[in-house]
Amino acid sequence: MNALSRIRRSLSRDSGRALQWTIVTSAPKGEAGELWGDTWFARDLAAALRRAGQHARVVSRAGATSERRAEDDVVVVLRGLREVVPPVDSSTVWLLWVISHPELVSADELRSYDAAFVASEHWKAPAEIEVTALLQATDPSRFAPLSRDSGAHDVLFVGSTRGEFRPAVRGVLRSDRADDLLLYGVGWAEFVEQSRITGEFLANEDLPAAYSAADIVLNDHHREMAEEGFLSNRLFDAVASGARVLTDRAVGLEETFGACVVAFDNEDHLVDLLAQPIEVVFGDSASRRLAAARIAEQHSFDQRAGVLIERAREIRDTR
Repeated sequence: MNALSRIRRSLSRDSGRALQWTIVTSAPKGEAGELWGDTWFARDLAAALRRAGQHARVVSRAGATSERRAEDDVVVVLRGLREVVPPVDSSTVWLLWVISHPELVSADELRSYDAAFVASEHWKAPAEIEVTALLQATDPSRFAPLSRDSGAHDVLFVGSTRGEFRPAVRGVLRSDRADDLLLYGVGWAEFVEQSRITGEFLANEDLPAAYSAADIVLNDHHREMAEEGFLSNRLFDAVASGARVLTDRAVGLEETFGACVVAFDNEDHLVDLLAQPIEVVFGDSASRRLAAARIAEQHSFDQRAGVLIERAREIRDTR
């Protein structure tokens, strides 16, 4: 195709026209889905697409096979625990974004999509299939540094048990700061005393203030995600909020966050870090604000939406 033909094509059907996007989450529909981080991730992405002039909606995994998907210009599937199979010979552009559980993704699944994105810069796709690195993200209009109580001592953890006594929580409970723990999430009564549980749910709209107000925000990863460089969405949100963050080690962590996130090697190391003066472990507030600004600029949902829009238009232009 010569240069003139490319220009004519770029001025054709998609140029300046808002596309209809549907984002499919791995969360169930209804109230249960409101407890899933994937739901809020999808909503933040949809909001970014709308800011870019697109039409966007979010559906649960049950909506992936709806007849309405044929009305979409683009479908983005946020891959979690369950595979979604795109229809054959669809005129809709189907994009896969693997944000968790990469160990479940097969070569056939990747091939069934028009393009695949992965929330890691280190994951090697099966059969050497081409994928595009697209890390998780944050919404800086919500997650940004706020004024905080200088006397705050809270060590905050937000997350379900995932069926295990998660290392970050077990470590802090072994430390001298056990009584500072604010613990939100479902399933914890199996592992800790009820008095240790602050609540089963912390509303997403309350997370920015909670991250900014906490003395320390704790995080850890699924083993497979840490090993394959799938960095937790909580890291992006918490750093964008100017929080002090402690997390387990993960591939690519330092490349993305530099020194603004402190990693622990194991529970004993976490206990040791929590025993040290906080100014020794973490940078000052000025450095955290600089880190928040960098994450907001480089890792926003607006930036991610731009990448997806560009790829979707490229694919449509070749059809």
